[in-house]
Amino acid sequence: MTQEDKQAYLDNLGKQARAASYALTGLTAVAKQRLLAAIVDSLRQQRSDILAANAKDVQAARESGLFEAMVDRLLLDDVRLEGVIADIDNVIALADPVGTEIDSRLLDNGMRLSRRRVPLGVIGVIYEARPNVTVDIAVLGLKTGNAVILRGGKETLNSNLALAKAIRAALVEQGLPQDAVQLIDNPDRELVTGLLKLDQYVDMIVPRGGQKLQRLCAEQATIPVILGGIGICHMFIDAQADLSRINPVIINAKVQRPTVCNALDTLLVHEQVAAEVLAAALPALAAQGVRFYGCEKTLALSAGLAVDMQPADEQSFDTEWLSLTLGIKVVSNLDEAVAHIRRYSTGHSEAILTDNIHTAEHFMAQVDAAAVYVNASTRFTDGGQFGLGAEVAVSTQKLHARGPMGLEALTTFKWLAWGDYTARS
Repeated sequence: MTQEDKQAYLDNLGKQARAASYALTGLTAVAKQRLLAAIVDSLRQQRSDILAANAKDVQAARESGLFEAMVDRLLLDDVRLEGVIADIDNVIALADPVGTEIDSRLLDNGMRLSRRRVPLGVIGVIYEARPNVTVDIAVLGLKTGNAVILRGGKETLNSNLALAKAIRAALVEQGLPQDAVQLIDNPDRELVTGLLKLDQYVDMIVPRGGQKLQRLCAEQATIPVILGGIGICHMFIDAQADLSRINPVIINAKVQRPTVCNALDTLLVHEQVAAEVLAAALPALAAQGVRFYGCEKTLALSAGLAVDMQPADEQSFDTEWLSLTLGIKVVSNLDEAVAHIRRYSTGHSEAILTDNIHTAEHFMAQVDAAAVYVNASTRFTDGGQFGLGAEVAVSTQKLHARGPMGLEALTTFKWLAWGDYTARS
């Protein structure tokens, strides 16, 4: 593709998406429910094609030497596909935010003023590895009346093409433009930078991927960008935690799905209970395949334990592991734990285990993150777990949206003013 061809390709995508967004604007909530139900049926009808396409991606990834954690991120087996479809049913059941009025008031001049939720228009999403994102974004976008332009990773191109085909078939079946959901089917990275500058047609960019992708979008986009999805997540074990109950929570946060952004990366342990906590937690985690990087105190306390423990350095605590690896640091008090989190946190998900309500309140007040937990796993930072249905992303910024982005985050509002032939005095 020449530069001219690439620009023409992107312009065409943008024009088609913008035109499709206008067709979605007038859809009623019932019509959107019918559309999403049709997508469910289409995905199930094309299940074998989707799984076959994903098997090609998985095989190619393994043959190229992609490490197993990344292969797991792109894997879409029958159980996971059914989970993706079940998430659509959850979204169908959610209230449609479009058209709702946020507030209404009567001004002194007699004019009635209100704000009404409306779609953003066209959303561009750039993501890596996970094919379920293709469905999540499309479904949330359509539920809120937005057209979407998707650019997945080259590792899942076959999977994404099969999923997009099923979704576009459902759109046509419902008498809607199939270009309400478009997938960039060329792995050329210049198309990503081109999409970031398509401000004539695209209203918001959501990058779901690593630090390099986030920085690329922040630095080069001429469109508003929602940053997030990078989670260096911490859990602090307080001296007054119920030590008989902490292991299942720690293991869940680290092991349940270590390749996701809300998985635990660093365990902070109060020095008063460090010996007891490490003696119980480390072998249990090691039995699940976890290896460790520990501070000097951790190394000393774990010397007699049969675990894979390496000395931690500055990089150890500044890493989103996305694997069965855990950093451990012993701290002298709550303030040191908070200071460590402030230094290394990406603002995603942070947790404390404690039975002291004052300590818990102090932690929640002092730790600045999209989600802060008391006596719970960080794994709950998820649109489905928060009752939002599927999610577009987890935003770690503070403007427009923060935390799991569900339906409401894909809308904006417009001011509506009703007068009686009112002129400003």
